[in-house]
Amino acid sequence: MPSRSELAARRLVDDMIDQPVVSGPASQESPTPSRRELANAIRALSMDAVQRAESGHPGAPMGMADFGAVLWNDFLRHNPANPKWFNRDRLILSNGHGSMLQYALLHLSGYDLTIEDLRNFRQLNSRTPGHPEYGRTPGVETSTGPLGQGLANGVGMALAERALATRFNRPGFPIIDHYTYVILGDGCLMEGISYEACSLAGSWGLGKLICLYDDNGISIDGPVRGWFGDNVALRFEAMGWHVIPNVDGHDADAIHRAIAQARDFSESPTLICCKTIIAWGSPGKGGSEKSHGAPLGAAEVAATREAIGWRHEPFVIPPEIYCAFDARAKGANWESAWDDLFARYRAEFPEPAAEFERRIACGFPPDWEELAWSFIHATQERCENIATRVASQRALQAYGPHFPSLVGGSADLTESTGIPWSGCRPVDFEHPDGNLIYYGAREFAMYAIMNGLALHGGYVPFGGTFLMFADYGRSAIRMAALIKLRCMFVLTHDSIGVGGDGPTHQPVEHVASLRLIPDLSVWRTCDTAETAVAWKAALERTNGPTALIFTRQPLPHQARTPEQVQAIARGGYVLLDGGGNEPEAIIIATGSEVHLAVTAARQLNSQGRRIRVVSMPSVDVFDAQDAAWRESVLPTAVTRRVVVEAGVTAPWYKYAGPQGKVIGIDCFGECGPPEIIFQHFGFTAERVVATVAALL
Repeated sequence: MPSRSELAARRLVDDMIDQPVVSGPASQESPTPSRRELANAIRALSMDAVQRAESGHPGAPMGMADFGAVLWNDFLRHNPANPKWFNRDRLILSNGHGSMLQYALLHLSGYDLTIEDLRNFRQLNSRTPGHPEYGRTPGVETSTGPLGQGLANGVGMALAERALATRFNRPGFPIIDHYTYVILGDGCLMEGISYEACSLAGSWGLGKLICLYDDNGISIDGPVRGWFGDNVALRFEAMGWHVIPNVDGHDADAIHRAIAQARDFSESPTLICCKTIIAWGSPGKGGSEKSHGAPLGAAEVAATREAIGWRHEPFVIPPEIYCAFDARAKGANWESAWDDLFARYRAEFPEPAAEFERRIACGFPPDWEELAWSFIHATQERCENIATRVASQRALQAYGPHFPSLVGGSADLTESTGIPWSGCRPVDFEHPDGNLIYYGAREFAMYAIMNGLALHGGYVPFGGTFLMFADYGRSAIRMAALIKLRCMFVLTHDSIGVGGDGPTHQPVEHVASLRLIPDLSVWRTCDTAETAVAWKAALERTNGPTALIFTRQPLPHQARTPEQVQAIARGGYVLLDGGGNEPEAIIIATGSEVHLAVTAARQLNSQGRRIRVVSMPSVDVFDAQDAAWRESVLPTAVTRRVVVEAGVTAPWYKYAGPQGKVIGIDCFGECGPPEIIFQHFGFTAERVVATVAALL
């Protein structure tokens, strides 16, 4: 017996079947195109663009064309004239190698993406790169390509929608009311991140997350049955998803019914399993891995045109097809109706409306600078010897209440990483509008979901784990940097100071490897004041992510003048100056090794030497300073330099120079009490003294 939701979906379908899928008036001379003709326009543009580029993936967009056309024309609520309209539906192409599906749909529906842009597919500086890139192509919601991450981004977006709707909607005023659609393939579901993220989506009951699975059974190596035999439907049902199996991915009416049913089921996310044929329509390469990652070839393109009845030249689309796809008029109407709704909402609920606008702006309190610097200087004056992970939590305690858009979380290490702050509220099924997320032991999903939260808008996310486990989520950290997202990665237990947990938990190469990621700002702080400044810098960084590296073990407080406290924000500064403008040698250090440098310099200075200590909590921030500042901190004339950091040595020779030395660790750690481990690897003031003295 059909369920109530199935009956409702059927009624909806009955109302829409055989209705013209047009957004504007077709010419009297041209018949209204069929759904198959709309899909074939996508197929033609896809195979033509890949063929012209002589590289790309024609099979996926040709196989997904039918459900792409149905979703785009019958369900997706968006405005091509304003791709950033806040209440739009989000559409993510998780299997981003099928990018021509998305580009074709964007072009056909009226976005600022021309036919010439499609002709320049995969070319240098084009607006149609091989995989979708956020910020380059209007209408692209996230950068995809690393399989599974787009799906996880979608979980973050759907969580943001549900949380904001819970917080701000009022009866009769659904100001936040949109869907997140994800198109994904077999490869996405082979990647473990998919199940990390989808398990959370099921637990959170994200009913407005709808995923269309391109179940074609083919990957680049061939038929997947030899290495992907999962019962996907049962697996997703076990994670709390609503699953619609065995949908004919080339039957527009069946696809329409499935999406309508998914929209009618609001208790959990939905997976629609669309059985498709890769490169549908290609007589020689359809259903074969040969169409996955290479052009069809001129002869096969011609044969496909004949097989699907497409009589037009490459990159030529008939006017009636454009007319049927054009979403500009209805998009403008959707946005105008929402503007009217919000105007009435603002009149009736002025305080929530103002708060909503502040949330969307993700801005700063009006007295932010005074508030932050007052806290930083007060922190300096307290002279506390505490772990920087504890100092981080105190910074959150001070800053967090002033940032309603801030949402934190941890991968099953919430207390250990110092994530909770006073007044934070957990996120769960009943309370999605909290600001503390328990991700469980899922580092990769945590970071990708954070990226989705940031992309959706209304949230500034941060997430904590041990530095050692940053590798589990590194690809998502990299994507945050590539997209330039405002995310913060809190990474504690930062060195061999972890001690008894042994080398499996002692990061030695991780800080250096994070510093290698372009556009990721990295801070490794030495005490409470540097930690407070690092958090301020991270919150203020709106054009990229920040990694905040903190210790497990307590660190000594460092004395500073008010001017030195201000100088922390420049990434590298003179902490101790025994030689004025003419030091004999410079010791550069970060994090837990700064106190070794200070102790060694004081000993040498007491012997009549002139030794300067430079604390460099953020290499990238220091490198971004003007030449005069960098010269004032590290004079080029002073070539006797020693760098001290409990990590790999190679990157530091940039600052040590050919005559300098680096005290680091180029092997894995050992198990034992932290103080013994530091001594074992030579991280002592005595060794620093001896190393500097040998240069003098």
